[in-house]
Amino acid sequence: MSTRDIVYIALFAAMTAALGLFPAFSLPVIGVPITAQTLGCMLAGAIAGAKRGALAMVLFELLVAIGLPLLAGGRGGLGVYMGPGGGFILSWPLAALVIGLLYQRGLRSLTLVKELLIIALGGIVVIYACGIPWIAAVAGITLKQAALGSLGFVPGDIVKVVLAAVIVRAVRRAYPTLG
Repeated sequence: MSTRDIVYIALFAAMTAALGLFPAFSLPVIGVPITAQTLGCMLAGAIAGAKRGALAMVLFELLVAIGLPLLAGGRGGLGVYMGPGGGFILSWPLAALVIGLLYQRGLRSLTLVKELLIIALGGIVVIYACGIPWIAAVAGITLKQAALGSLGFVPGDIVKVVLAAVIVRAVRRAYPTLG
C-alpha cells in the first residue's frame, strides 16, 4: 500500500467523522438517526475508489468500534452496532466498494445521470438492503414495517446523492488525473 493510498483512506475516514458533527435526527418509528455521514461513504467510493473507499469506511468503523464518539450525536462503541442502525453503519464499506467499482468501470463515459444512478445504487440501495433487514431483526418487526419506517430516510438520501454527484464532478474536473 502506497503513501497515497494511506492518505486517501485516512482522509475519507476523517471526512466521515467530521460529517458526524452535524446533529442527528432520529426517526420515531424505527429509532435510527438520519445523519450526514452516508455522504462520506458516497464520496469515499466515488473519489478514492473501490479499495481505498471501502478501507476508509472500515477504518472509520474500527475507530467507532473501539469507542471513539465519531457517529452523529457523539455515539461510539460496539453497542451502536447492536442497535437498529447497526446494519446501515456496517454497510458503508460495501456501499463505498460498489460505488467505487461502478465509477472505475465507467469513468470515461460518465454523465451526470449515470453518476447519480451509481451513487444512488451504492449509497441508497446497498445501504438499505443491509439496514432494513437489520432493523427488522433487532426491533422484532417485519421487513415491511422496517422498510416503511425507513421511508423517512429517502428525501435526505436523495439530497446527499445529488450533493455527492456535484462534489465528485467538481473534484474530478479540478483533478482529472485523480486516482
